Amino acid sequence: MSRIGKKPVSVPSGVTVNVDGQTVSAKGSKGELSVTLVNEVSVELADGEISVNPINNSKRARSMWGMSRTLIVNIIEGVTNGFTKTLEINGVGYRAQVQGSDLILSLGYSHEVRYNIPQGITIACPKPTEITISGIDKQEVGQVAANIRKWRLPEPYKGKGIRYQGEFIALKEGKKK
Repeated sequence: MSRIGKKPVSVPSGVTVNVDGQTVSAKGSKGELSVTLVNEVSVELADGEISVNPINNSKRARSMWGMSRTLIVNIIEGVTNGFTKTLEINGVGYRAQVQGSDLILSLGYSHEVRYNIPQGITIACPKPTEITISGIDKQEVGQVAANIRKWRLPEPYKGKGIRYQGEFIALKEGKKK
């Protein structure tokens, strides 16, 4: 049994939620999001709460139960507060800056890396070695952060590269004579 799927999702004030078959849409102060759930779960909106239940007792239906509830929580959280991920850049001469609709990264290559900022995502560089990515869609914010990080993954010997804020990189010991 899903522990997370059993809990109903409460709808905060200022957010309007519409359930149309398997599609759940939420509209709040930050914008509007919708998610289409799988056919193995049923969704009901009653008394300001959304409840998700599996259609039958199959393994797939029980697997999708908790995930479906989490997707609904994520769209409600996104339209009320939004999501933010912060990346840190470590390395001599490594830096980032936003220029128009592009993020310009200097990462030790012979050229600057230009990353086109997608629609619905806001990128800021409060410091040259810090990138803040924010938006209302949790999956999209995480994907953009992963795409930027992919340009220079943190290496295990000196720790140079782009890492998530708070990410721990276990440093290896170098060659011994």
